Amino acid sequence: MDRAPTLEILAREPEGFSIWNGPPFNNGQPNVKLERVSCTAAKYCESGSRLMVMENSSSICVYDCNTSTKIKSFDIPAVSASTLSPCGTFIQTFQKSTTPQEKNVVLWLIENGAAVYQHFQKNMTKTTWPAIQFSSDESIACRMVTNEIQFFDGKDFTKGIIYRLRVPGVMAIELSKTPGSHIAAFVPESKGVPASVQIFSCKQDAQAHPIARRSFFRCSSIQLHWNHGSTGLLAVAQSDVDKTNQSYYGESKLNYLTTDGSHEGLVPLRKEGPIHDVQWSPSGLEYAVVYGFVPSRATIFDHKCRPLLELGSGPYNTIRWNPKGKFICLAGFGNLPGDMAFWDYSEKRLIGTTKAECSVSSEWSPDGLYFMTATTAPRLQIDNGIKIFHYNGSLYFKKMFNKLYQSSQAFSIFAANTSQAAAKVSTNTSQAATKVSTNIMQKPVAYRPPHAKNAAAVKAELFGGISSSEEINKNAMRNKKRREKQREKKAAEASTAASDDN
Repeated sequence: MDRAPTLEILAREPEGFSIWNGPPFNNGQPNVKLERVSCTAAKYCESGSRLMVMENSSSICVYDCNTSTKIKSFDIPAVSASTLSPCGTFIQTFQKSTTPQEKNVVLWLIENGAAVYQHFQKNMTKTTWPAIQFSSDESIACRMVTNEIQFFDGKDFTKGIIYRLRVPGVMAIELSKTPGSHIAAFVPESKGVPASVQIFSCKQDAQAHPIARRSFFRCSSIQLHWNHGSTGLLAVAQSDVDKTNQSYYGESKLNYLTTDGSHEGLVPLRKEGPIHDVQWSPSGLEYAVVYGFVPSRATIFDHKCRPLLELGSGPYNTIRWNPKGKFICLAGFGNLPGDMAFWDYSEKRLIGTTKAECSVSSEWSPDGLYFMTATTAPRLQIDNGIKIFHYNGSLYFKKMFNKLYQSSQAFSIFAANTSQAAAKVSTNTSQAATKVSTNIMQKPVAYRPPHAKNAAAVKAELFGGISSSEEINKNAMRNKKRREKQREKKAAEASTAASDDN
């Protein structure tokens, strides 16, 4: 008989990572399950069965989470990004390449370490990584190329491309996960033609035309969210410019499409303003939205866009549904004061409130009984640490770190220094673009549009480039040397003029 899965916390400090047993703790403190191991990055697969550890820029190891033992090592020179497939069967890596003949995206089979598929990718962005997307059971795999989507048999990549779907101008795709029956494609505006989101079937004989389509103007980027069951798609269309001049951060609209064609349109929100966060329930039958200018509102809708429950209004920008679908945490993180409200959705009542100031990331434990928040570097250099709350908001555990850097999968925590290696860790949380306010006074800086604010951070995440703070320090040093040379030159000219007068 298989043993019940246990909760784990993976903590990475400057010396390396270690794994603790998750809550509930004996004597109020976690026990160490795996002693410290040196590494620069780590990430769990979607199922939580395997852990990928990047020991350095050319060595990646995979651990079995049941036994906490290393099962495979890969020596890949100058790897810039890597990720595990949902079940942990494959590991996908990206290396910088200079010629199209060099296939720099490789899919490795972890069982024997063989490269089962390779292709060339000129560059990597948040919308194009991972290059190969899988359904949750890994039965379907696909990748986006210019003007088309290519499909593979996720169980046998030796077959190569089994069929192609032509979508002219496609810029982003999202494969439904459970099951992998449909795929959504985003085509941006071009020559007066509006942007569009289209849904296609993953069955080759049913791909002649999209089964659902939604068009809109003023859209520079898109977020696509499939539900469990692959019957509904939420599309957050974001524009960098707000035509009403109400927000410096552009405007956003929430669109809803169904695979049966019963609904294609906007979600009827009751307050103007941006879409802060949206999340499907684990059942896939309802979704929660945080929207509007602060104090923002939070509403739960059913799969026909009918409001089911109002969660009130306040300084909120984050919503998290626990994995069992029973509890909800509504919170205001980032530049908001950290208020949290815990709801029992099954009974439609508020069960607790608390605060977690300066939180950068948050997540429920896999068993749905604990909620964790973390304050991390480099976003914040002080007061780094984690807090674990009960499902009703009462504080269960708190631990402080000198430096903490998080990339979450299941219930994992990563602590690290702010070195260049740590900047390579991928951190794709919903509040990662939100600026945290601190008590340290900072000089005012010039306004930068939203799409430009994270450019340096994204580059560092994917390619391990120089951090913005390092660039600023280098520029300041060059300017200082330039000013010193100018002062020396003026002093020399003054002394020369004085000697000529004498």
